[in-house]
Amino acid sequence: MDGPFFENEMPDAVLFCCTMNAIRSPMAEALLRHHIGTRVYVDSVGVRPNGEVDGFAVAVLNEIGIDIMNHEPKDFDELEDGYFDLIIALSPEAQHHAVEMTRTMACDVEFWNTFDPSMVVEGGREQKLDAYRQVRDQLIRKIKQRFPKDD
Repeated sequence: MDGPFFENEMPDAVLFCCTMNAIRSPMAEALLRHHIGTRVYVDSVGVRPNGEVDGFAVAVLNEIGIDIMNHEPKDFDELEDGYFDLIIALSPEAQHHAVEMTRTMACDVEFWNTFDPSMVVEGGREQKLDAYRQVRDQLIRKIKQRFPKDD
């Protein structure tokens, strides 16, 4: 890895980004906070935020005791802190934006290709929830692998 952090080294600040900051990146942000606590500063953004967090994302995180109901989607320009050790892009568009953003800073960018569960249009509510659960569970596995706890 070229940047300041080796794989599985704990960064001080992590940014998750996706296309809308309504499903994947707020889920990842909340999951990492839940997993690691306050040891790492965590935030999330979207390339084109849509205004509100997705209800299915709220529902599948509520199933495991995590509340993201008050998450307000934002874009890269709305970041309160512009310094991150690690940016994790969850969509190709977000990866492109993150790479552009980090051209002038020492920051690693990782790409965790994560499908957009809102694109599941066939089936009813349960089929949609299952798609969101798959994304949640994939993110949990990746977070536990990338950010091991020192328990």
